[in-house]
Amino acid sequence: MAPLLEVEALSKSFGGIHALSSFSLSMGEGESLGLIGPNGAGKTTLFNILAGADVADTGRVCLRGRDISRFGPERRARAGIARSFQHGRCFANLSVEENILLGAHRGRRAARGLWALGGLGEIIQALLPLPPFRREEEALRLRARSLAAGFGERLTARLGDPAYSLSYANRRRLEIARALASRPLLLLLDEPTAGMNPSETEEMLEILKGLKAEGLAMVVIEHKLPLIMRLCDRVIVLDEGRKIAEGGPAEVARDPGVIEAYLGSTRATQALPPGMGPKAGKGGGDGGLDDLPVY
Repeated sequence: MAPLLEVEALSKSFGGIHALSSFSLSMGEGESLGLIGPNGAGKTTLFNILAGADVADTGRVCLRGRDISRFGPERRARAGIARSFQHGRCFANLSVEENILLGAHRGRRAARGLWALGGLGEIIQALLPLPPFRREEEALRLRARSLAAGFGERLTARLGDPAYSLSYANRRRLEIARALASRPLLLLLDEPTAGMNPSETEEMLEILKGLKAEGLAMVVIEHKLPLIMRLCDRVIVLDEGRKIAEGGPAEVARDPGVIEAYLGSTRATQALPPGMGPKAGKGGGDGGLDDLPVY
């Protein structure tokens, strides 16, 4: 059985800056993969390539054995890849419900009837609403409300409100709900808990664990490293566009090279609280990045 996602030797440069250098990965159905590294390591560049916003200079991307390297964002979405952004992006003047509905329409992978005509089909439907389309639209609205309910009253109580009226954390929740509306095979999450306090971060972690339990594959960028350690099956570490470590969360969290990449030098470990660092003793924590607090 082919892996869900295969990335082969991706490279991307911006002028003289090598954002990615010969990066490869393979992940299976339902796997959750953490992608970590210092600022400027190439994580968002990789997401942009996977989602079709950027085209790699070299290499290829395959989804379920199909080469999608030249697909743009719309075709990637229809193929089954959805994403959130580092800085939450919503349609500010549309309602919460309308934002989620946009995700459902964008992710249609099986066009039928008038939908196969693209924009012309939508115009015909707007002028002459037919019963099958009305039923389909109602089903989409029910799904949108169900997805909002997965994030609690923070969204369900605001379904009719414009997105600009939401707090930053709620806009992050809305963005993820919109991505889920497309029924993705693979969800790319770029710092899903940015701007959230500890209790909100814990709540989001539980939501993501629920999605994982349902079999949704995820690649997660997150600077709150304990969240990555608690959520992901495997972790890849990038630094200056290159993969410097890959493995289970516990293994990666205690890798001296990874800790050095985050701290700048091994001598900086002397400034850490007792129990942290690659040579931590038994009196403190387990001696790795996962001892950092979740906030």
